[in-house]
Amino acid sequence: MIEQLIYLEGIEPATLYGVNNSLLNKIKSFFPKLKIIARGNEMRVFGDEDEIARFDDLIHVLIEHLLKFNRLTENDVENFIQGEYQETLPKEPSGVLVYGNHGKMISARTVNQQKLVGEYNNNDLVFAIGPAGTGKTYTAIALAVRAFKNKEVKKIILTRPAVEAGERLGFLPGDLKEKLDPYLQPLYDALHDMVPVRRLKDYIDDGTIQIAPLAYMRGRTLDNAAVILDEAQNATSSQLKMFLTRMGKSAKFIVTGDITQIDLPDTSKSGLINALKILGTIKGLSVVYFDERDIIRHRLVKLIVKAYEKKGRTGQDKEKP
Repeated sequence: MIEQLIYLEGIEPATLYGVNNSLLNKIKSFFPKLKIIARGNEMRVFGDEDEIARFDDLIHVLIEHLLKFNRLTENDVENFIQGEYQETLPKEPSGVLVYGNHGKMISARTVNQQKLVGEYNNNDLVFAIGPAGTGKTYTAIALAVRAFKNKEVKKIILTRPAVEAGERLGFLPGDLKEKLDPYLQPLYDALHDMVPVRRLKDYIDDGTIQIAPLAYMRGRTLDNAAVILDEAQNATSSQLKMFLTRMGKSAKFIVTGDITQIDLPDTSKSGLINALKILGTIKGLSVVYFDERDIIRHRLVKLIVKAYEKKGRTGQDKEKP
C-alpha cells in the first residue's frame, strides 16, 4: 500500500466534492479499494499504485472539466469513469465563448458581436464602437476570460478613464479603491458572471486579473495579457496614445467606446474619435461598428437610441430655449 497527495489547484474544492460531498461520495464508490481522505484543497489517497494512478487521472480530468465549464454533475462523473477517463471534454456548441458561473453558456449573440470575435481572433488590436447595450464590453471580457482559460494569456487587465469625476476624486468618501470602484463596477459585474466569486477574488488579489483606472496604465508594458479599455470615448488623445503604446509581447487589446456619449468637457477632444481617424490603415488593427440592431437590453433601450439618432444629437447637446 502506498500514499499519494493530490492537490486541487485552480478550483474550489466544494465544486468537486459537491453538496454534502455528493460528488466525492460518487467518486469514492467507484474506487472501493482505495482509502480517500479529502480536506480542503488536499486529497490523500491510500492503496494500490495502479488504482491510485487511475484515480489521479480521473481527478485531473474532472478538474479540467470544471475549469472549462464551471460545473460538474454526477452524470459527468459517471460518464468520465465509464469512458475509462479517455473521453475528451464535451464539444462546445457553436458560438460559445466561455462557460460562466453555474455552467452558463456565454456566446456572441448578434452579428456584430460575432464579428468582434472573428476580428479579435485575427488581430492584436480591435476597436469596438457603438451605442449602449450592444454587448461590446461584455463580449470583450468574455474573449479575455476565454483567452485566459485557454492559457493564451497569463493575465487580464481591464481599465476605464474615471472622467465622470474628472479623475479628481478627493471629494468622495473612503480610500482610493472605494472612490474608484463605482466607475469600474460594470467591469466587475461582467467578471462576476464568468468567474466564481472566490476564484475571482484570488485572481484580483494576486494580480492575475487587474481592474484599474486608465491613469494607472502609464509607464507599464503589458505583456502576455488580454487588455480591455472600456468607455474609451472619455479618454483624451494623449491618454489613448499612452494606453495603446503599453502593448507588449503576446498581448491582445480591445478598445470599446460610444462616440455618442462623450463625457469630456470638450467633446472634440475625444481621443477615440481621433484614433479612429489616424489609425484605420494600420495592419493588425480592426474596427467593428455596433448599432441598435445589436442592443440586447430592455426593448426600450433600442428605441431610445434610435430616437436620439433620429434627432441627430446626444445627451451633451444644449437644449433649445
